[in-house]
Formats: sequence, C-alpha cells, structure tokens
Amino acid sequence: MKIAIHKSSWGFSPIWINYCKEHNIPHKIVSCYDNDIMTQLEDCDVLLWHHHHTDAKDVLFAKGLLFALEQAGKKVFPEFNANWHFDDKVGQKYLLEAIKAPVAKSYVFYEKKEALTWAKQTTYPKVFKLRGGAGSTNVKLVRSKNEAISKINKAFGKGFAAYDGWNDIKEQFLRFRQKKLKSVDFLKSIRRLLVSTRFAKTVGPQKGYVYFQEFIPANNFDIRVITIGDKAFAIKRMTRPNDFRASGGGAIKFDIELIDTRCIQIAFETSEKLDASCVAYDFVFDRNNKPLIVEINYGFAHEPYLKCPGYWDKDLNWHEGKFNQVEWIMELFKN
Repeated sequence: MKIAIHKSSWGFSPIWINYCKEHNIPHKIVSCYDNDIMTQLEDCDVLLWHHHHTDAKDVLFAKGLLFALEQAGKKVFPEFNANWHFDDKVGQKYLLEAIKAPVAKSYVFYEKKEALTWAKQTTYPKVFKLRGGAGSTNVKLVRSKNEAISKINKAFGKGFAAYDGWNDIKEQFLRFRQKKLKSVDFLKSIRRLLVSTRFAKTVGPQKGYVYFQEFIPANNFDIRVITIGDKAFAIKRMTRPNDFRASGGGAIKFDIELIDTRCIQIAFETSEKLDASCVAYDFVFDRNNKPLIVEINYGFAHEPYLKCPGYWDKDLNWHEGKFNQVEWIMELFKN
C-alpha cells in the first residue's frame, strides 16, 4: 500500500510523514492544489489531507476532491462520512437528529417571516451560530427577542461576515495573556480589522438562513471526546472568563476523574452510527445532568491531547499511558 500525504507544515501532515518514514511505509508528498493531482495519485492507494475550515483554497474543493477519490475506489482521510458535515452546523443538525443522537435542540429557518414568528414566541436566552466556524467563532448569546430579531434581519439582509474581526481580537488577546501567542501575531489580528481575510472574501457573507440553538445554563465547561477507530480520549474545557463558551478558550483539564464516561459511551455509539473513522464531539449537560452533543468535527488541534494520561477502548476499559492520536489515523490504513 502506498500513501499520499498533502504537503503542509501544520496540523496532522508532519506527523503522518514522520510516521511513514519511521515505519518504512511507501509514501509520497503531494500538493492537492495541483491541476494534475489525479495523475499524481494514480500509483497511490490512500490520500491523507488534513484540510482546514478557514483556508480559502481548502474550503473551495477539499471535500469534492476527497469524495471523488473515494468514488474511484481509493481510501482517503477524512472519508465522506466523517467529512461532508465538517464545519457545517446546519448539516450536523439534520444528521444528528436523523440518527437520534442526544443533541441540544436547534432551530434553523430559511424564511424571514417564519424566523420572526418563532423569535416572538420562544424563550431566551438562545445561542446564535453561523453554520461555519470552529473554536466558538461566530457563536453569540442572544438574550432577548429584540436581539434575535436584529440577528434575523441581518441574516436576511446584508448577512454576516464569515470572519469576525472584533471577536478574533478578543480571542487572540486571551491567548496572548495566557502566553500562548506572540505579540506580533496579536498585532496581525488588529490589522485584519482593516483588511479582511482571504477566507472571508472567498466565501462571502453568510445570509439566507438563520440558526439558533438552545442555551444550556449552568455549564462552566464542556467535555470534548474524540473517537478514532476503536479508541477514544477526552478533555474537560473550562469556559472563558465571563463567557459561556469553552471551545477555543485554552483552559483545559486532563484528569480522568473529570470525564463523565457517559460521554465516551455516547461518542462510540454515535461514531458507529455515522460509520466515521474520526469524530470529535463537544458535550454539555442539561438541567437533568444528561450529556448533549452540541457540535462535531473530524479535525482538531492535536497538540493539547498529547497531554492526555490515557484512552478508553470500545468496552470503556481505561488504558493508562501517553499516545499520539494522529498516529492512530495511520493505523486505520494498515490493513
């Protein structure tokens, strides 16, 4: 078996390449952006591409290329079942409801009149989301009917920019204070208030729909569970200061005692229903302490998880010890 890996200096790619070198696995490094990529892949059985939701080029065609190769009989990562709904909260709503997964209730409208009628009758607060954006990007707490109506009017008017410059400054400043970001990178986010990102220019404004999710109160954390094949690992993510959002905040706890194993069980069961090789789940807990899924993804920033003290198997047995979860992805293609 010969593996092709999309060339990239970030994400999973460097680890995949090193894994192939260390284990003498036949491989080649390719650029999926090349016009003749199909010709380059003729002698390969597998393509691995950790594409990103905010890379303008990736967003344009990554899913299409991967699915085309899968249709042609090649193995890919991420495969269609793990990939088609990536960074698409609206698609995830329908998918998770269809398989009857335990989810936070959500509402999506494609007609302004229907959305306004709902806004005038529902209770608050609600969580407003755009269909795309990881790390709590484009996620806002709507506290009143008037706020909801304002969001609806904008959604069916000029729309929302895919890149929120002010939110990015807040996020980068938080990372800067946590000493996880250099000052020069923080200054770049200030510059982007004046010059938008290539991604935002490519995808254009988000409009023509509006999406809300039930706000689940009294959660000062969420549980992130990631399943890869028959293994799962998890972390507890604390919310930001004076905020309800945990994803992307960087305040992480790794102790196994802090992880509700019901989340692990639900994650394994859901991944089996999805028939997906790699899925990251975000869980919160309702008033009855029931775990609810609020979002899923195939991709994740892998570095923090290297600190996990161990992992669970499908029978919920705990295996103590360090591991590299990105290498597990390679092991999926051994047979």
